[in-house]
Amino acid sequence: MTSLRASRDWGSSPEHAALRTAPPAGWTAAWSTHGVRFVAALERARLLAVQFHPELSGAYGAALLERWLTGARAGTSPPGSVTPGLLPRVVPCLDVKDGRVVKGIRFQNLRDAGDPAAQGARYEAQGADELVVLDVAASAEGRATQIDTVARVRAAIRIPLTVGGGVRSVDDARRLLAAGADKVSVNTAALQRPALLSELAAEFGSQCVVLAIDARRAGDRWEALAFGGRESARPDAVAWAREGAGLGAGEILLTSWDRDGTRSGPDTELLRVVAGAVHVPVVASGGIGERAHVVEAFRAGADAVLAASVFHDGDDTVAGIKEDLALNGIRVRP
Repeated sequence: MTSLRASRDWGSSPEHAALRTAPPAGWTAAWSTHGVRFVAALERARLLAVQFHPELSGAYGAALLERWLTGARAGTSPPGSVTPGLLPRVVPCLDVKDGRVVKGIRFQNLRDAGDPAAQGARYEAQGADELVVLDVAASAEGRATQIDTVARVRAAIRIPLTVGGGVRSVDDARRLLAAGADKVSVNTAALQRPALLSELAAEFGSQCVVLAIDARRAGDRWEALAFGGRESARPDAVAWAREGAGLGAGEILLTSWDRDGTRSGPDTELLRVVAGAVHVPVVASGGIGERAHVVEAFRAGADAVLAASVFHDGDDTVAGIKEDLALNGIRVRP
């Protein structure tokens, strides 16, 4: 469900004509925009009527239902804990350039890693909870994400899809959502104009907005990088994560630039600090090379773990990692 607003135009058919200026007596109506505007929900006291797709909503949907039923607020669980029903996610990432999956080390020396639609379908079959597609050249080349790639990937999978790279405006995000994305990821454009996060959240809902942060260690802190790691943009990545969540980002995609592609393990210190600084889910990215690294990332406070090389090179599978997580006492979806 995306942003809720009092509805003053919540139907176009004749039977809804009398209800366009006000919701039914005693009810609060809401509408949403996801490609087109539509009625999202009706609420009265503790009764909520909403079309709900748990297979697409995933952990966010479970968290939404739990908070609504119990009255709890988001972020009340300590970092690293797993609230019943809120299961950790394993998320393959497809870095895409010119319609092909690529992979490198610290965003450099990119090599071909296959067709994005075929890779996405393979990871879904292995049990991936979500898929992330990032156009790694869009920001640097000053262009939008390639819509045809997004459409091809969506046609091949049913799991939730996050897409990023080159998103600079509400219209850019709308095109990606219309092509099949469930969430949009923003990085450089948000660093240049933080108000973009609020604009996206107001239009589509915070759960559609992912703030991607490429963090590089700089002394006793981490700086936030822009343009695919090419430029330093913020001196304090943790402060930027906190600010971005406050502006409307519903999730933080946190990549350790120092660990990206190295398979040397996640930056658990960075994860702990960011997870403790924000009230939204944190997706850990960078350094995953073996199953123990995924366990480390979850225990450091990640709500989801993103990996690429270990899957692209066939060294492990989503199913294998999930089996290991279960053996280590971390509940996951089959």
